[in-house]
Amino acid sequence: MIDRRLLLRTSGVAAAGALGAAALSPAAAAETTGHSPAHHPVDPDPTAGVTRTLLQEHPSPAEGWEAVQTLVQIPRHKESGRHSHPGIEVGYIIRGDVLMEFDDRPPLRLRTGDPFFIPNGAIHNARNVGTVTTMMLSTYVVDETKPLVTTY
Repeated sequence: MIDRRLLLRTSGVAAAGALGAAALSPAAAAETTGHSPAHHPVDPDPTAGVTRTLLQEHPSPAEGWEAVQTLVQIPRHKESGRHSHPGIEVGYIIRGDVLMEFDDRPPLRLRTGDPFFIPNGAIHNARNVGTVTTMMLSTYVVDETKPLVTTY
C-alpha cells in the first residue's frame, strides 16, 4: 500500500518546479532578466519535468526510520535542484549522464551503470549533462518524521 502522504512529500520538488514554470512565462522571464527569450533563451525553471516516482516504502529495522525507493527521471539539460534528505541515499544510474554537485565537496560525474552514495543531510544537485533523459534508482533510509526532500 502506498502512503499518499509520502507520495506527496516525494513529488514536491517536481510539483514546485512545474508550478514555477507555469508562473513564469517567456514574457515574464524577459521582464525579470531584461532579455528577450528569442535572443537569450532563459530557462525559468531548470527543474521542470523532473519526476520522482515512489516504487516502494517499508519500515526500517531501526525504529523511527523507513526505507523508500524511487525512480528519479531528469530530462536533458535539467537538474534536480539543490536539496537534501534526512538520511542516506544509495543510488544507481540506470541511464544517462549526471554531474552530481555538492555544497561541501567536488562534483562527481556519473554515467550509465554507476552507483552513488549521498550522506545524511548532504546538500546536492543532480544535473543531467547527457543527451537522454537520465533515470536513477534511488533508495533512501530516512527519518520517517521528516519530509523525504528538503529544497534550498
